[in-house]
Amino acid sequence: MKKVLLTGCCGFIGWKTTEKLLQKGFQVFGIDDLNDYYDVKLKEWRLSNLKEYSNFEFRRMDICDKEKLKNIVKNFIPDIIINLAARAGVRASIENPEIYFRTNTIGTLNLLEISKDTGIKKFILASTSSIYAGEKLPFSESLPVNNPISPYAASKKAAEVLCYTYHYLYGINITIFRYFTVYGPCGRPDMSIFKFIKLIDEEKYITVYGDGNQSRDFTYIDDIAEGTIMGIDLTGFEIINLGGNRPYKLNQAISLIEKNLGKKAKIEYRPFNKADMKATWADISKAKKLLNWEPKVDLEEGIKRTVKWYMENRNWLKDVKLNQ
Repeated sequence: MKKVLLTGCCGFIGWKTTEKLLQKGFQVFGIDDLNDYYDVKLKEWRLSNLKEYSNFEFRRMDICDKEKLKNIVKNFIPDIIINLAARAGVRASIENPEIYFRTNTIGTLNLLEISKDTGIKKFILASTSSIYAGEKLPFSESLPVNNPISPYAASKKAAEVLCYTYHYLYGINITIFRYFTVYGPCGRPDMSIFKFIKLIDEEKYITVYGDGNQSRDFTYIDDIAEGTIMGIDLTGFEIINLGGNRPYKLNQAISLIEKNLGKKAKIEYRPFNKADMKATWADISKAKKLLNWEPKVDLEEGIKRTVKWYMENRNWLKDVKLNQ
């Protein structure tokens, strides 16, 4: 039974990846600081789900606390570290850039140092499609990505560069996944799909920045988690896109939500945010080649499943606060 130290286990991607690892028989030690960037009720719900598994251990802590990390690694002795702990959100990173670099960059450095010192030879890092700002569509891993346009993207780029350094110097096998607009049941309330479902159901206004014709390569959470786990056996250093491979306009996503809820959206339009991207689109040919991975759930089916989960959990979700 392989042992995985997984950081950010109560986050959206971290939770689903942990759940699938547990179902596959891995022993997982999960770490999360349960910060209040968004409503902790969602993280607590995910954690309660994970605690049902006997092969799961949990510790509430910050990955920036290097000494506590060392103690956990010393006692648990993981074969693999999967670092899914991160401060996410483009707009929020403009307001508080320091915390993004602290968690996303320094936290990653701590984990790499511990991997080096304890002989852990496999490390997986969550990165982001936000790194590709201004590049030619579809986004390929070979693009230079030298000009991130938000502190969030810059902090992730810095973490990627650190990973290459530790691979080069110490021979750690590192796989970096650049995720594209992940959504699904129990998703993040600061992202459009969760937010729009809740507000449209409650017959409140949703906010659209720009005209709604910006496009995103929406990717269903189960596909992302499966792809991440497939990276465990890769050797060397690889950066790999995980995306839906088909961009949809935001207006199309809104229409699908309206269809599944049976309600019409009330929309307030605001100016497009300078730090946002007009379009994202993943070239997933590398994921197909190296992992034999491609997404199985399209946006129509994914939103159907997400709305179904929302309706089943509506009683407690009514009290979840949305990030504005």
